[in-house]
Amino acid sequence: MTTETAITGTGSADRPIQGTTSHSQVMKGLIQAAGMLPVLILICVGFELATGKFMAVRNLGIVMQQASINIVLAAGMTFVILTGGIDLAVGSVLAASAVTALALSLTGFSFIAIPAALLCGLVLGSVNGCLVAYIRLPPFIVTLGMMTAVRGLARFLSNDTTVFNPALSFAWIGNGRLFGVPWLVVVALSVIAASWFILRRTVLGMRIYAVGGNPVAARLSGIKVTSILLFAYATSGVLAALGGVMSAARTYSANGAQLGLSYELDAIAAVILGGTSFVGGVGTIVGTLIGALIIAVLSNGLILMNVSENWQLIIKGLVIIGAVALDRYRMQGSART
Repeated sequence: MTTETAITGTGSADRPIQGTTSHSQVMKGLIQAAGMLPVLILICVGFELATGKFMAVRNLGIVMQQASINIVLAAGMTFVILTGGIDLAVGSVLAASAVTALALSLTGFSFIAIPAALLCGLVLGSVNGCLVAYIRLPPFIVTLGMMTAVRGLARFLSNDTTVFNPALSFAWIGNGRLFGVPWLVVVALSVIAASWFILRRTVLGMRIYAVGGNPVAARLSGIKVTSILLFAYATSGVLAALGGVMSAARTYSANGAQLGLSYELDAIAAVILGGTSFVGGVGTIVGTLIGALIIAVLSNGLILMNVSENWQLIIKGLVIIGAVALDRYRMQGSART
């Protein structure tokens, strides 16, 4: 009886521990699923309480429009970071593509302005991909060099001036609406939907995660790692070019020297805030969308609070640092689990 009591007592002691472990795992799963959405909601509520006008329908529409270009850039950046890489050239690619579109819109070939801009982004992104995938150069160094080189190309194409076209044929993208929804927002959400489908519902998406998680194992399993890397960087280039078209359509202009400066930092911050890990293989496109909205909400809310531009830059920089710290914390937590 003593033995039975001891066994029963041990079993009784074990059950609460198992229940607690199960409960903690469920809570952890819920927290991971929610991601940064609670943070986004809290920031919105905080700005509404501070300003009294943040949640106005008109202002929320402005936030979505302001976020649109960064959402598109961040979507492309997500593909790259999921493979364990980085693309610092997206801001420069955006500028070069925007200048290309504006310059062609002023000629008799305005009908090819958008295709030419997207082709420009595809070529530049593919160059990055080839250097990373086939020559095996470090992504940081490759894209840092391309950031400078393409910026020079953008300035050359614009002749260091602002290219302006008041009769821009594709201005509807930046200023028109579809059933009351700005086309900028429609384009951005369409990119998110397409990216989600690729990453979550196709074999290609599965292979992107596999390459980011363990490129050696992916190669041994028969995945063409070089092709996946090339696809990721080419996609980033095309979406950066699309961002350039959106920007040009919004303002009817493009400046090769100024347009897109530091856009890559906002895109990276959005991706990391959204839960995608710098080491690759972990992350979601929905998380990236939330991260981009956090960046846009911060910018808009600080403007409504009349915070100076200098402090806005400081706060944005701290957010980027915090995003990287959060990524490191998440990875350490995963390692312990």
